[in-house]
Amino acid sequence: MLLKICEVGNPVLRRVARPLTPDEIVTNQIQSLIELMRDTMRDAPGVGLAAPQIGESLQIAVIEDKVEYHKGLTEAQLVERERKPIDYHVIINPKIEFLSSPVALFFEGCLSIPRLMAEVPRPLSVRVTCLNERAEPQTINALGWYARILQHEIDHLNGRLYTDLMQPDTLTTIENYQRRLINAPSTAPEKKANE
Repeated sequence: MLLKICEVGNPVLRRVARPLTPDEIVTNQIQSLIELMRDTMRDAPGVGLAAPQIGESLQIAVIEDKVEYHKGLTEAQLVERERKPIDYHVIINPKIEFLSSPVALFFEGCLSIPRLMAEVPRPLSVRVTCLNERAEPQTINALGWYARILQHEIDHLNGRLYTDLMQPDTLTTIENYQRRLINAPSTAPEKKANE
């Protein structure tokens, strides 16, 4: 079974989600919800999905960046984004620490804001402390695109969307972004922002 993804304008996307206790995390209800979130993320497809995006105001997100999602990017673009495959995992009650002052500016999309993308400045490295789906403590040190995914999903858990951070003049449809990418000179359309 797949879950319906809430779109921008739904009030649940603007609420700070509720943390879960370790006892709650291991219940059949939460374990089933996590499995449904994974299946919904993969079907979309997306690299992350936060519980508020499926109407549940809970501090849970699932993340996975499969190699097949990289097929539309050149090797240079993968290197520039510091994008590598990320195994499926769950973060619950995450706390994020920004480790770098340099910021990277790249286009982001969101399953809750269909058809649109914009450039979003984000720190290049983060540390996330959280619980996994077994209620075990985890520390994640992430760089590049993985750091961006974590920031994007944790923003969802705090009632924020990428549109709150985006460069407004870069908002575009996915179709126009793809046309721009195809017609761009040898350098990628995104750029690294200065510190």
